[in-house]
Amino acid sequence: MNIPSIGLTLQRKIQLPGPMLKICNFITRYMAVLVLLSAVFSLFFPEIAGRIRTAWISPMLGLVMFGMGLTLNARDLKIVFTRPRDILIGSVAQFTIMPFTAWLLAKAFQLPPEIAVGVILVGCCPGGTASNVITYLAGGDLALSVGMTSVSTLLAPLLTPLLVWLYAGTLVEVDYLAMLLSIVQVVILPIVLGLILQRFWPRLTQKISLYLPAFSSVVIALIVAAVIAANAAALKSSGILVIGVVILHNLSGFALGYAVARLLRLLPEKRTAVSIEVGMQNSGLACALAKQHFAALPMATVAGAVFSVWHNIAGALAARLFKACKS
Repeated sequence: MNIPSIGLTLQRKIQLPGPMLKICNFITRYMAVLVLLSAVFSLFFPEIAGRIRTAWISPMLGLVMFGMGLTLNARDLKIVFTRPRDILIGSVAQFTIMPFTAWLLAKAFQLPPEIAVGVILVGCCPGGTASNVITYLAGGDLALSVGMTSVSTLLAPLLTPLLVWLYAGTLVEVDYLAMLLSIVQVVILPIVLGLILQRFWPRLTQKISLYLPAFSSVVIALIVAAVIAANAAALKSSGILVIGVVILHNLSGFALGYAVARLLRLLPEKRTAVSIEVGMQNSGLACALAKQHFAALPMATVAGAVFSVWHNIAGALAARLFKACKS
């Protein structure tokens, strides 16, 4: 899922006042732990966590994407035009490796349709901005990571529904236009509103952007809690299968993303960025789309929630590994 840390929050020297800075930094730093605890709590106490309605997923994701719009700036988008080859390599890898791997895993493990659709949905979504934080921690090319996230997010309304139709169309009916409109409403419009607010009230957005990583971490934990609580019983019976496939999907993204970048002779910092960007998806969008368009398949939302938990843990470990390999 997403943490709106695009460029601004990672690179600015501005600090939050005393205690608030420590609290926000603590939440952001231990996001993976927060999301994991949220998932575990919801699995064993679904009656409590179930008070967070799954109907709230899309509005909550919209808030996170609004935060992304607040933190985007001209410098972040400039890379698209100054380094088109790198962006093209990363974007093509993003929208080929993860969807195909998801479909392949669904076939290999003979997943039930509702789980297969969920896994494929995750694979067809754009990169998540949490990858920007992980790339930064790993010592990778942050500008490339930000550029890839921006481009894949803007391409999502067109490519995500098309890829879902291509890979999951034989399992379930896919309404391309309805899904496109959903992504525009949940992703593109909030980003545009964020950009507008940033354009006309830069000082206000500069202050707000400092709180966004922590705010988004909490929202993501709430989305995971809602999905896990709603499917707690089913997860307890088939959770091992879902978790195993999600882990393989994520690790395949890291490995194949790195392999493609190396094959095309990108520099080590760029390989790191492409690897992390390909492996980490906007799984919150997958949850929102599953809830909105595949309500008849309630387990379809679970893959996104499990991916949200796992890819933050795996991302943190990957950052340490990349960092260790450089030293």
